[in-house]
Amino acid sequence: MLLSMSYKIEPIPNGETLIGEGPHWDIQTQSLYFVDIDVARLLRYDYKENKTYSAVLEGEEYASFIIPIEGESGKFVVGCSRRVVVVAWDGVAPKAKVVRVVREVQTDFALNRLNDGKADPRGRLVAGTMYNSPKDMFSKREGELYSFEKDKPVKLIKSDVGVSNGLTWNEKAKKFYFIDSLDYNVKEYDYNLDTGVASNPKVVFQHSSYFPDGMTIDTDGNIYIATFTGATIFKVKPSTAEVLLEIQMPCKQITSVAFGGPNLDILYVTTSKLNDQPPPAGNTYKVTGLGVKGLPMTKVQL
Repeated sequence: MLLSMSYKIEPIPNGETLIGEGPHWDIQTQSLYFVDIDVARLLRYDYKENKTYSAVLEGEEYASFIIPIEGESGKFVVGCSRRVVVVAWDGVAPKAKVVRVVREVQTDFALNRLNDGKADPRGRLVAGTMYNSPKDMFSKREGELYSFEKDKPVKLIKSDVGVSNGLTWNEKAKKFYFIDSLDYNVKEYDYNLDTGVASNPKVVFQHSSYFPDGMTIDTDGNIYIATFTGATIFKVKPSTAEVLLEIQMPCKQITSVAFGGPNLDILYVTTSKLNDQPPPAGNTYKVTGLGVKGLPMTKVQL
């Protein structure tokens, strides 16, 4: 049964992107970090200033996610093509640079690139790849999902991935949620927090026509699923697969979601204007009045 409620959707200033993705709310700086994938741009929305800063990542073609590194101010893990790199950025300067490469995956797959990535509750980076040919981007299942842990080899979580996308965790329930967009569903896994191993997948949300993208979770364990082709964010109760709310957005290509703000009760939403989508496509939004709170996002331990 769908909840009936009043929520408010507003764009943040200067948050326009070609393909916005990877929103991460940093409690320490009270900032929303996100990326503009295909132009290798990093963005930071400063809540107190109500201002968005952006930087071009020098020498790179793509930037697919950005996550602060625990204990290292001004250092971030970023996905660049098939490489996980460390980037130095003060959050203000118009340029940022790669300071070292952490790992490279799928070196034999020249047309693949990393897509969405997040830190799990223990600080491991979990990120996956996708086939990235502009002619037939959604035709092959050559992607993989990986776990990157400090001082350990890269672990393969899942192969046979079409478009590796949304990730989120329910630490209390020891569950991991993952979206392969080509499956048009969300899978729930049992997740071993000590080892980072995901097992026993089951489908908890399926949509026959909307392409699911990014995802987040609230303190009640409900997941929020962005749809790249549906102008909608679905709030879903995983235990019953029930859709509790449909948040209708003002543009079609909704890429990802993250809770932020001082009380973690603002849902920030990235979007895309790929393939000449009309305005206001590409804006980054805040959704208020949902009456829920999100969980603090984890920094990467590296």
